[in-house]
Amino acid sequence: MQQGALPEDHCPGDPFALLIEIERRSRAHAAGLPRQTEVKGIWTGIGFRIGAETLVAPLSEVSEILTHPEVSRVPMAKPWVKGVANVRGNLLPIMDLQGYLGRGRTSSDRTTRALVVHHDGVLAGLLVDEVFGIRHFLEEERTGILPDVDEGVRPYITYAFRKGGEHWAIFSLHALAESPRFLQVAV
Repeated sequence: MQQGALPEDHCPGDPFALLIEIERRSRAHAAGLPRQTEVKGIWTGIGFRIGAETLVAPLSEVSEILTHPEVSRVPMAKPWVKGVANVRGNLLPIMDLQGYLGRGRTSSDRTTRALVVHHDGVLAGLLVDEVFGIRHFLEEERTGILPDVDEGVRPYITYAFRKGGEHWAIFSLHALAESPRFLQVAV
């Protein structure tokens, strides 16, 4: 007889009794479950810079990050509308985020990137000076105390995170895309 096998005469003719005995033996030899550790909520975003300000956009609001695309100007558009870019066969409006916020123009150099937002029918690439990549914050690092940001940026700041000595303002690309002023691109 194999080790751990039930003797044939143990539960003759009673399949239910056999199942109960198998369950008893299984529980007696089962390893305990691993201890469950508390999983802390993590918030993820894309860190970026416009001018001297460092901000974070929720990862769920950034469709794509592009190197500064080549643009074709659009006549009769506001100065912060850089033009349209052909991105994989699709036309993408490119906006200068600093220009829109009334803070000058975004420089065009090797660190310039476009954060692509696609929300409620609005599709746009927003030029920023630099992208720092993904930033993770624990939910317990979230704060309602906002860092001191430029007045033009403030309407798009929803909350912030404090991590170490840094205070990161959360810039909502969706709030920007819903702004009537942002949607008025014609002169």
